Amino acid sequence: MARIDVNHIRHSYLPNPKKDSDFALKEVHHNFEDGGAYALLGPSGCGKTTLLNIISGLLHPSHGQLLFNGRNVTNLSTQERNIAQVFQFPVIYDTMTVYDNLAFPLRNRRVQEADVDRKVRETLDMIDLASWAKKKARGLTADQKQKISLGRGLVRSDVNAILFDEPLTVIDPHMKWVLRSQLKQLHRRFGYTMVYVTHDQTEALTFADRVVVMYDGEIVQIGTPAELFERPRHTFVGYFIGSPGMNVLPVALEGRTAMLGSQRIELPGAPKAEAGAVELGIRPEYVRLGRDGMAVKISKVEDVGRHKVVRANLEGREIAAVIGEDDEVPAEPKVRFDPAGINIYADSWRVEMGA
Repeated sequence: MARIDVNHIRHSYLPNPKKDSDFALKEVHHNFEDGGAYALLGPSGCGKTTLLNIISGLLHPSHGQLLFNGRNVTNLSTQERNIAQVFQFPVIYDTMTVYDNLAFPLRNRRVQEADVDRKVRETLDMIDLASWAKKKARGLTADQKQKISLGRGLVRSDVNAILFDEPLTVIDPHMKWVLRSQLKQLHRRFGYTMVYVTHDQTEALTFADRVVVMYDGEIVQIGTPAELFERPRHTFVGYFIGSPGMNVLPVALEGRTAMLGSQRIELPGAPKAEAGAVELGIRPEYVRLGRDGMAVKISKVEDVGRHKVVRANLEGREIAAVIGEDDEVPAEPKVRFDPAGINIYADSWRVEMGA
């Protein structure tokens, strides 16, 4: 396994990029620790697959360097980097047996046949395909084929990292959960360096130790699932992570008070925002619905099973609140904001609040 350093990487698919908007990756400077499980999370077009393909060697960056364990690998091929990559659609050899699919990369490297057999059987047990070893791959289901793709990465002991490019897209929902769980178990057991690209927040938050949130060609926040939920560094993170996403409301600041229209909202501290458009962010889980606080007009109540999502209007702005499944909605509803969940943003970036 390897520590991967992405040093000031920029990439454009244009021959002569001149401005920031010409770059699919504006600038990425980050290190992936040896043995870490990371998810690159963001919407389509944010640059996550571009970054993954630069790490794997399928793309050469326009600017910057890539280091594996301190060694510059920017100009090396994927094979020379010893990378295993699992793609969105399974890449397997249909005419081969499951066993031979896994043995192929080892035989290609002229590994002794006794070692090939040992590693393949060990890997087949890991991915729960031992009973399918002698069957042709063409008859397998989509999730079984994706397991073979995964197995071809796990069977090699020389890989520096295993990269996943939206590997569960073609898998049915139940099997997605099963495969994610198996990946997590394999990571804990063997400590592979894993980087997993997805636009699905559930996949990212359940797979990764640290999630790298990307937006418009940049990394906007890196953190644990709890950090991304509690303290989104950028309003995009608050909006993109969570269901429903964070409420973001334009406010004016007066010391430790935020003014939302005619409403005064006491803050847990004095924000250090000197300029820029100021917004208050609060997740629906921290909006308290009751009979005291700021008056709201409710537009919709969505029962989603274990809780309800209340959609309401506050000072001309749409907000969401999460309440318990059995909680009542008052006839004259009002809301309060739990100070523990309040974040302040200037020009979309979170600012600290002093004492």
